[in-house]
Amino acid sequence: MSTDSSPIIVTSALPYANGPLHLGHLAGAYLTADFFVRYHRLKGEDVLFICGSDEHGVPITIAAEKEGVTPQDIVDRYHEWNKDTFQKMGISFDYYGRTSSAVHRETSQEIFTELYEKGFFKLKSEELFYDESTQMFLPDRYVKGECPNCGYGEAYGDQCEKCGNSLNPTELINPISALSGKTPVRKETQHWYMPLGEMQDKLESWIKTREHWKPNVMGQIKSWLQEGLNDRAATRDLNWGVPVPLEGADGKVLYVWFEAPIGYISATKEWAQQSNNPEAWKNYWKNDEAKLYHFIGKDNIVFHCIMFPIVLMEHGNFILPENVPANEFLNLEGKKLSTSRGWAVWLHDYLEHFEADYLRYALGVTLPESKDSDFSWKDFQNRVNNELVAVFGNFVNRASSFIEKYADSMVPPLVDPQPIDVEMLRAIDTQRQKIEFAYEHFRFREVVQEGMQLARLANKYFTDTEPWKTRKTNETACFNSLHVSIQVVAALSVIMEPILPESMKMLRYQIGLSDSTKWSEISSSMLTVGQSLQAATLLFQKIEDESIQLELDKLQDSLKDLSTESNVDYPVLKSPIQFDDFLSLDLRVGVIVEVEEVPKSNKLLAFKVDIGVETRTILSGIKKHVDKDTVIGQKVTVVCNLESRTIMGIESQGMIVMAESPEGRLHFVESQAEKGSILS
Repeated sequence: MSTDSSPIIVTSALPYANGPLHLGHLAGAYLTADFFVRYHRLKGEDVLFICGSDEHGVPITIAAEKEGVTPQDIVDRYHEWNKDTFQKMGISFDYYGRTSSAVHRETSQEIFTELYEKGFFKLKSEELFYDESTQMFLPDRYVKGECPNCGYGEAYGDQCEKCGNSLNPTELINPISALSGKTPVRKETQHWYMPLGEMQDKLESWIKTREHWKPNVMGQIKSWLQEGLNDRAATRDLNWGVPVPLEGADGKVLYVWFEAPIGYISATKEWAQQSNNPEAWKNYWKNDEAKLYHFIGKDNIVFHCIMFPIVLMEHGNFILPENVPANEFLNLEGKKLSTSRGWAVWLHDYLEHFEADYLRYALGVTLPESKDSDFSWKDFQNRVNNELVAVFGNFVNRASSFIEKYADSMVPPLVDPQPIDVEMLRAIDTQRQKIEFAYEHFRFREVVQEGMQLARLANKYFTDTEPWKTRKTNETACFNSLHVSIQVVAALSVIMEPILPESMKMLRYQIGLSDSTKWSEISSSMLTVGQSLQAATLLFQKIEDESIQLELDKLQDSLKDLSTESNVDYPVLKSPIQFDDFLSLDLRVGVIVEVEEVPKSNKLLAFKVDIGVETRTILSGIKKHVDKDTVIGQKVTVVCNLESRTIMGIESQGMIVMAESPEGRLHFVESQAEKGSILS
């Protein structure tokens, strides 16, 4: 990654303005971006941090329908709420826009029109799902059904949230309308499609030029490319969104996945207008020297690494991303985050009880950078108490308090330093270099860990040099210990600023260090001899067990609420069927006799199931939910007369019935009957 003076633009995924923010949001796309931006600001670089609310997604309209209000009411409420929450969490956006703005509408329409005039889109007639009872075409997330890849029964028409695969609504098994719960019909409509397949060679050539991209990002990109890109709709039938700017396109809007990333450009335009320099946005988006970084969660990789780059490529006048350091998912107390089940920690609620810096640190050391990670309240407490308080805070307090008591609150001199003193001072530069390397390779956990390591080394140094003893026997040695320690404190106040912005601001005030201190000024002599210090105050406070237990009780209460119908987000009931339809299902008890992993799949398992009359091969996307080494002999329920399907080159001859627990785990539907027994 370049470290020259080239302009840098950093974006974080636009969160849907249909609800408040939770821990998963922060860990996925915003905290690491803020670390990165604050670091580059400290280096004095020209960096712009852009984000905003995604206000045109189907989740917006669904939330509006549930509350009986307009989509605009929903986005107005949550845009301001989330903007305020980000600010309180210390996420330092230069501009936080919204996709319902006039500038965004105009920018999206201009880009669509330019692509249209170049002949890029394909106009295609097709049959889409239509809900006759509501008289409207159903956008993808208004259609729910069974995932054809993993069998999850609550997959949406655009993506299965269980296995993560992208879908089309027509691929769902037993689809229903999320509006009415009825089975939709197919009805013809017209839409403009992006010919992604025709752009694949060009995209692949560009992907090969990307350096230092994370393996989890490249892996997902290559998986899509290996399967081959297909045409993808850029418009949809909906009454909420950016209108398609073409004659005869009444009732059609730009598909949210097409126009939402354009929000980065439109928000930059709005930032430029508010800065009284309307053309300034071009320095970031139309400057070949500029560097663009997208910080996202793994569910947005395909949009930011394939679809949006293709839009930018074909348009031809915008830069392409230098890197897309996507994170994996954050779990909560060992379980998948689920907002519908209340299994979440809401940021606005957290901020009512704890400091923002505490969460920034605790998440920073457990970020899901290359694989899913877990947040637990006990671990949070331990990180704060045993690291921020006992290591970092303790060292700062020891050094500051001793100088206040024994050096008249002034930085003492360094005279004839001993090897232990020199070694500690050299550690400042050593740790700074390690942290720089970590930033430049998007290893943010290392950034936090190496910063805390400097505090650990300093704590040990203070203990080893024993200034409480030498103050009586060797004042020079005592003052050397205090001089070295307070110089480390000064270095830490800058090194840890991206992680702990509020705490480090307070620390710099205490030691008399300017807030404008730059990264290049980190050294072993940041404070001058004789410089006055303010009275020491504790940077961090210990978190008591009672506070943590309250948070754990909240989570448990959310699970208890599942037992009451009014508080459970149950799936919509499917349309009634005739008794004869039920009788047509051939459900039998089977016994698993063999199980193997499916090559190149991290979700599918191939089961050999004895159903009495024969043994069937059945593929099921439940690899993450079962231990394949312990399921031999397991009794399961099998749909035996389901038409066979070939998945990844293997014929699947039926379906294993699964039940989903409240925490999102899948379990076999068992029976005590003998294998081959018919369920009725």
